[in-house]
Amino acid sequence: MEEQRSREVLVVLPAYNEEENIGELLSQIRYALEEDSKINYKVFVVNDGSRDNTQAIVEEMAKTMPIEVLVHEVNLGLGATIRDGLYRAVQYSSKNDIIITMDADATHNPGLILRLIRMIIEGHDVVIASRFQPGARVIGLVWYRQLLSYTASIIFRLTYPIKGVRDYTCGYRAIRADVLKNAMAEYGDRFVDQDGFQCLVDILLKLRRRKLLFGETPLILRYDQKGGMSKMNVSRTIKNTLILIVKRFFVK
Repeated sequence: MEEQRSREVLVVLPAYNEEENIGELLSQIRYALEEDSKINYKVFVVNDGSRDNTQAIVEEMAKTMPIEVLVHEVNLGLGATIRDGLYRAVQYSSKNDIIITMDADATHNPGLILRLIRMIIEGHDVVIASRFQPGARVIGLVWYRQLLSYTASIIFRLTYPIKGVRDYTCGYRAIRADVLKNAMAEYGDRFVDQDGFQCLVDILLKLRRRKLLFGETPLILRYDQKGGMSKMNVSRTIKNTLILIVKRFFVK
């Protein structure tokens, strides 16, 4: 029988024109997981057709830390980028590994990865960094974006309640690798089949059908540290999310 290797933390980073953020973010991930905590890890950066220096910065960082780069020659959007990163991480993973997804725009502090890991080790299957838990803070985000997130939380908690979940749209999450592997085996190519930001919600809705233990930990969201413009088209995201709510009533 093949010997099981030690648990690894596998970080999936979707990146599109993140030259202002990606280098410092990777350095912080390295500090949190390597220098500070001695955790075995690997980062999967999916470069989604960036037209700036994102690729060169990531390749330089890969000389000093375990990074694998996946490249889209043209911009395909968040859905395809999350899909390819998750599928590659699952392909690489062993049963006890933990897969982390987070934004590459410096709004998600890598120091929180340690708490996400701890909650998985303590027994959770899925842990979300939540804006709606006591102790959470949102800094530097315009009021209508905060209102949008709050409204989405209420709608999804009413229409698709998941015990332990308030924040359906935050992409900063930890998931046990075997949970993702089993879900992908069930859904195949349909597991991530949404193009935009609504793909983050759809992943939770599909995991909701399985007997899993979900949990949240408070997130400090730092939009004041973000470099570059937001990639979110707000009106398109609202429209596609409303379509998804209706679609999942009929197509599971």
